[in-house]
Amino acid sequence: MELLGAAFVYLIAAVVAVPLANRFGLGSVLGYLIAGVVIGPVLGVVGGETVELQHFAEFGVVMMLFLVGLELQPSMLWRMRTQLLGLGGLQVVGTTLVIAAICLAFGFSWQVALALGMILALSSTAIVLQSLNEKGWMGTIGGKSAFSVLLTQDIAVIPMLALMPLLAVQVPSLLDGQAFAPFFEGIGVGIAHAAGASSTGAPTWFDGLPGWAQGLFVLAVIVAIIVAGRTLIAPVFRFIARSGLREIFTAAALMLVIGIALSMNYVGLSPALGTFLAGVVLSDSDYRHELEADIEPFKGLLLGLFFITVGAGIDFHLLFANPFSLIGLALGLMVLKAVLLYALATGFGLRGADRWLFSLSLAQAGEFAFVLFGFAASSEVLEPSIIKPMTLVVALTMMFTPLLILLYEYVLAPRSVLLAQQEADKIDEQGKVVVAGLGRVGQIITRMLMTNDFKVTVLDHDPDVIENLAKTGFRAYFGDATRPDLLHSAGLGQADLFIAALDDRSKQTEMVRHVAKTYPSVTIFARARDRHHIYELEKAGAHHVERETFEAALLLGRNALVSLGYHPFRAEKAGRKFRRHDFATVNRLRDSWNEEGVTDHYIDAMRAHNETLYDLMKEERMEDHDMGEQGWMKDPDQKPG
Repeated sequence: MELLGAAFVYLIAAVVAVPLANRFGLGSVLGYLIAGVVIGPVLGVVGGETVELQHFAEFGVVMMLFLVGLELQPSMLWRMRTQLLGLGGLQVVGTTLVIAAICLAFGFSWQVALALGMILALSSTAIVLQSLNEKGWMGTIGGKSAFSVLLTQDIAVIPMLALMPLLAVQVPSLLDGQAFAPFFEGIGVGIAHAAGASSTGAPTWFDGLPGWAQGLFVLAVIVAIIVAGRTLIAPVFRFIARSGLREIFTAAALMLVIGIALSMNYVGLSPALGTFLAGVVLSDSDYRHELEADIEPFKGLLLGLFFITVGAGIDFHLLFANPFSLIGLALGLMVLKAVLLYALATGFGLRGADRWLFSLSLAQAGEFAFVLFGFAASSEVLEPSIIKPMTLVVALTMMFTPLLILLYEYVLAPRSVLLAQQEADKIDEQGKVVVAGLGRVGQIITRMLMTNDFKVTVLDHDPDVIENLAKTGFRAYFGDATRPDLLHSAGLGQADLFIAALDDRSKQTEMVRHVAKTYPSVTIFARARDRHHIYELEKAGAHHVERETFEAALLLGRNALVSLGYHPFRAEKAGRKFRRHDFATVNRLRDSWNEEGVTDHYIDAMRAHNETLYDLMKEERMEDHDMGEQGWMKDPDQKPG
């Protein structure tokens, strides 16, 4: 009952605090942290079990990396190698050396300085990935770069833990070959401890193996995970799926993640890295989406519990005893890391909002610090007098991170957009056609026109899209196509045709309105998201508007009818009739929308047109059709008889 009572307290805190935090735009991570502060240091409802519970909740990070791995195919991971080795490697090494140098300047020994540098160089995988996914920034350049660094940091934990026992050895004894024994010992017991093992460090058969044998065994386990993921997992899940029992599939998914984590832990490697590797191997599996759906709820709950325990574990007595020193250390660490990250981002070509997102999201210390501090204490590298305040500093940096995310979202990102507008490319070539937007519609139009020898000036705000287009031999210019001066520089005054293909609905409409008013002689083609957007763009001044998905959906609908047994001729006829009726409906409802908008009268008219369409399709089904191949000898639009 005591366990149920504690679980009830944590659940109440999450259910109350997180929705409120989201309601005020603070994000779920800050909500969980605040909930932990309230039920821990403020109310004192929870306390002694927080540290043990935190170790259990850290398994949420393992699950999160498994899900991340499912989204990354091996080919994609290979394309990230430059960021993993270059950006991530430089971040870990550079931050470690800078922090160590500062510690040396304050009189710490080089062993303590290096240990603190390694520990504080890491960032919080849990907080950063949760925030990026929640805000929808994971797919941005800054988000992908941040993920690359986090993955490199998880890998870097292994050599860090192997080095930690070596730092406890006195400098004179380093000349003795036996001084490096702790290094090899750390590879086994130490890394397993860092991965969350509850082992007390008692020797096992694995720890007793020579270093080369341990290395071969580790390699064998990794190969076994890859081979099993490629050959055994699919048949096992296929067998389980045939049972029709959803709960057994969920149990199997949990068994897979926990089993891989235990295997990696047993051979002294990070469970998070092991499950990430397994996720990558299974990214091509037919059961990928089912695995995601089953693991996601457990991952979310455990991560939430982890954030609550971080908040609940803050020692306010120590904080109130030295508030300025500890808060100053936390802020100073975050500023230092943000500056170093900003410099690295600049060197690797990140700019604007992506550079700020990368720098601020990784500025905190990470959850691995709690484990590393414990291992440093057991290795007698760091004294408790250092570990206790620095653990609090790490927790404070994690508390401050959601505030940095809000600063980025509401202050820095909008300003970066304005700066990006000022740094648009200089357009030195002008064509008779100007295309604004290189999304899924703009790219197809651009290629079609260019391959037919039309000179096209292309504008887009995404540097990656422009770079990819340049690789295929097409020239595009970076800049915000909604800017009047950029449109003028693109040669709209001399152009014959303007194609508006922006993804943003409101910006698309405003841009069309500006072009129609400023350049009345230019013909405007525009993409629309839906029927109402057609009316908005036409009212703004577009001469021809197409819905971006209508024709593709119509083709899929015709193919679906054929798949369901319709003769291709009959399906083609039904598709054409549907198309004519839909276009007629758009024309008939245009005046009503322009005069009144979406009113009850407009909705009634739409319902009446839908009923008419149903009657037309019913009439089509009642007609006699020539199901032979000679049916294609006549026009599908021709009436029988």
